Amino acid sequence: MTQMNMIQALNSALFHALEKDSSVLLLGEDVGLNGGVFRVTEGLQKKFGEKKVIDTPLSESGIVGSSIGLAIAGFKPVAEIQFSGFIYPAFDQLISHAARMRNRTRGKYSCPLVVRTPCSGGVRALEHHSESTESIFIHTPGLKVVMPSTPNDAKGLLLSAIFDPDPVIFFEPMKLYRQLKQEVKEDFFEIPLGKAKIVKPGEHVSMVSFGTMVPQCIKALELLDKKGISAELIDLRSLSPLDFETIQDSVHKTGRLAIVHEAPRTLGLGAEIAATIAERNVLDLEAPITRITGFDTIMPYYRLENDFIPSSERIAFEVEKIVRF
Repeated sequence: MTQMNMIQALNSALFHALEKDSSVLLLGEDVGLNGGVFRVTEGLQKKFGEKKVIDTPLSESGIVGSSIGLAIAGFKPVAEIQFSGFIYPAFDQLISHAARMRNRTRGKYSCPLVVRTPCSGGVRALEHHSESTESIFIHTPGLKVVMPSTPNDAKGLLLSAIFDPDPVIFFEPMKLYRQLKQEVKEDFFEIPLGKAKIVKPGEHVSMVSFGTMVPQCIKALELLDKKGISAELIDLRSLSPLDFETIQDSVHKTGRLAIVHEAPRTLGLGAEIAATIAERNVLDLEAPITRITGFDTIMPYYRLENDFIPSSERIAFEVEKIVRF
């Protein structure tokens, strides 16, 4: 076990994938010589060579389109898009081709592609650098969507994504890249996709979150605990497929549900979770489901960024309301 931040954990995962399987390739803008804009791929081109860690032109459509061709041909490409707000030029490739390849060929071909991309706000970045686009891809059949919140999860989930037979969009919260260090296994290990994690058990209310909001929810737990409220926190980790069973079991126990995400409220993942729990667990609920989210606006510039992103105080306030309902 070694202390790692998320950058180091992701780098370790990519190292093990390249070492384990000769069909694994890394490609993207500046991923080789410079080690990526956040240095996630630092040192890997020097170790594995320019034919395994490939610097590409500045063309997101070209990066993803080439990766789809490589995946169909038997490779396992891991493509980096420098920021999730830059992924839109590759949207057609992902929606029209990567997501449909298994269905289009009636199972003859799969598309074992991973698209890594930094996401979310909280780092005072420029326009298009702090997007939360996960719902677009969750809504697309054929794509798997992952967003870790800890270094250990980042490594295990990325290795699972790389060796999954289907395309995976792997969102990496920028704010968490260097925020936390924890013990991470140095060797190869996988965390299965589609399985949530109970961060803390609780009795009075279920809190469901992912990505950058998990640390904020942990801070909110401390505020709630001072008021005698025992909250259970679930980190989804995989957004598609989604582990509804863990959420349902928690709501059955607590009778209350709060969903927290940074993305805008309308048609965010929280809406789907709320609707599903309302359909399946309505008789368990002792209070209305609440969603604590960003607003239906473009992510503002840094002066207003913290007003957009749910804070631990806002989360605790909204959760307390449904507990006292």
